[in-house]
Amino acid sequence: MSKIHILNGAQPYEFAPGKLNKTLAERAKATFEAQGHEVRLTTVAAGYDVQAEVDSHLWADVVLLQFPVNWMGVPWSFKKYMDEVYTVGMGGQLSNGDGRSSVAPKANYGMGGKLVGTRYMISATLNAPSEAFDDPAEPFFEGMSLDDLLRPVHLNARFFGMTPLPTVGAFDVMKNPDVASDLARFDAHLAMTFGELSNDAA
Repeated sequence: MSKIHILNGAQPYEFAPGKLNKTLAERAKATFEAQGHEVRLTTVAAGYDVQAEVDSHLWADVVLLQFPVNWMGVPWSFKKYMDEVYTVGMGGQLSNGDGRSSVAPKANYGMGGKLVGTRYMISATLNAPSEAFDDPAEPFFEGMSLDDLLRPVHLNARFFGMTPLPTVGAFDVMKNPDVASDLARFDAHLAMTFGELSNDAA
């Protein structure tokens, strides 16, 4: 069985209290525990201990990043978490600095990560409809995928040596919500992704 660290990176607001992200994070936790996995769940906005979070990244086989997309990126409190936890981790626990050495100071930037073998998965919620992505005729994203939009999050994980699992998104969650469909798709994504993960480990 795997060790899974879930990060709920939602930032509550009066108009968006974070119910869906909480539901998805807790649903993933319940699903994984029912399968026999060990699970840790951090709700970022509720506070955290920086060293404990570094330790959880070292402990985990999989890190699940659950967050709403706010202004084309992660919420400010989740960015603060990354600034605090990942900066401490750069001191030798999660990476050997930025990967470069005095012998080759211009080479291998970003390749010093120590979490090689750890996988991560992004689960994002968005107000944008799914139809806004992957379509060059849509003028805003101009054919970008959700993973294209979240490239900085992927690069953060790559900096520490982690390998991506397929991303899942819940779209149009404010203007045209369909929570039942979001939950069903999320369940199916977990079943497919973590079923394949179990097969890989077998």
